[in-house]
Amino acid sequence: MESLPTTVSSKSDRRGRSSKSQNTSKPSLIMAFFSCLAWLYVAGRLWQDAQHRVALNTVLRKNLELRPKALTVDDKLMVLGCKDLERRIVETEMELAQAKSQGYLKNQKSLSSSSSGNKKMLAVIGVYTGFGSHLKRNKFRGSWMPRDDALKKLEERGVIIRFVIGRSANRGDSLDRKIDQENLATKDFLILENHEEAQEELPKKVKFFYSAAVQNWDAEFYVKVDDNVDLDLEGLIGLLESRRGQDGAYIGCMKSGDVVTQEGSQWYEPEWWKFGDDKSYFRHATGSLVILSKNLAQYININSGLLKTYAFDDTTIGSWMIGVQATYIDDNRLCCSSTRQEKVCSMA
Repeated sequence: MESLPTTVSSKSDRRGRSSKSQNTSKPSLIMAFFSCLAWLYVAGRLWQDAQHRVALNTVLRKNLELRPKALTVDDKLMVLGCKDLERRIVETEMELAQAKSQGYLKNQKSLSSSSSGNKKMLAVIGVYTGFGSHLKRNKFRGSWMPRDDALKKLEERGVIIRFVIGRSANRGDSLDRKIDQENLATKDFLILENHEEAQEELPKKVKFFYSAAVQNWDAEFYVKVDDNVDLDLEGLIGLLESRRGQDGAYIGCMKSGDVVTQEGSQWYEPEWWKFGDDKSYFRHATGSLVILSKNLAQYININSGLLKTYAFDDTTIGSWMIGVQATYIDDNRLCCSSTRQEKVCSMA
């Protein structure tokens, strides 16, 4: 009978302990849940920080690559070597240009070599002409300018004569076709394929003429003649023969004069301000007849892309001669408009 209370009391103890264990397990679960959340948050921040560090390292690496590197002694020596090489290249190019201007062209073979062998021609005479000058050309052919067999015999003597003309602004039109047909019959044209024939383009025409003449014929002299000039051909040949072998010769009827600054005037020079306060042209040969020796014509050919042109071809040529070692030869026989008897040209 005494054992019953003991049994009852033990059961009540077990119920008390189970209730206590249930009460203590709930906070533990809550703490474990919040611990997991905290772990996930910390892990996420660490991963995000790692990504940021990777991106920052990438940016820094690119910036380091773009920053100028400090030159070592070897780098500086290499830079100096390149500059020295560049200087020597420039000097070599200048020497090459000088050699070319003195007659050492790569393609010097004359297209007229078949008729004259290896003998150097005396002169190439280019007579300016235009699309509307057919009657004037025929007049020249019937007077001082040889034609047909006489023209070939003159070439055998070392003198080439050609009418010089460019192409129409409308390439291949009736103007061009008429010139081609006339040239097919007379064979006395030098057609400047890259030049547009127009009055305002005359200063540029002189560059194309001298360049084409040098490229086509190997001669002592290259002569530019206006289409309003009659020539004493034998007199001109004699004059040129007396100058044979003279390099750097710039021959003509030399003159100078005031620069016309009034727009609309006949001889207006748009770039008059370049000629100084006195507004006076430098010494130059009149445009009616200009003679250049071979090396000066070659100088124009080599540097044609850089040479400046002015409003008129005579002052244009004169400006080119200022910068080279040219010998100015003022020959009164080439003053076509003068009244003196001993001259090789006259105004037509």
